[in-house]
Amino acid sequence: MFKELSAMASLMKQAQGMSGKVQEMKDRMANLRSEGQAGGGMVTVEVNGQMKVLSCRIDSALMQSGDRALLEELICSATNQALEKIRETQMNAMQQLTGGINIPGLGDALAGMGLGRT
Repeated sequence: MFKELSAMASLMKQAQGMSGKVQEMKDRMANLRSEGQAGGGMVTVEVNGQMKVLSCRIDSALMQSGDRALLEELICSATNQALEKIRETQMNAMQQLTGGINIPGLGDALAGMGLGRT
């Protein structure tokens, strides 16, 4: 019985340590930035690690072209590229946090805390 209590206490201590690491990673992610580009750099979108769009820059020549459909497509493409880069960075950070161990459901759990998958 004491063995089980000791194991339970150890797990709780590890969980507390993990919670601190998750908060640290969340803080680091908030400071990350990633850019996505489309149309040969005519559209650039910047996002942060919290999956929020920070800026969208559109080349003036593209604006003057008046091609709304192309502009919409390029904005979506640049945004998706920037978000994918951030997701990759987050997954690498999660692997470091867990020591490379694949923990089923961890990505979903961290997404619930504002990290990982959306």
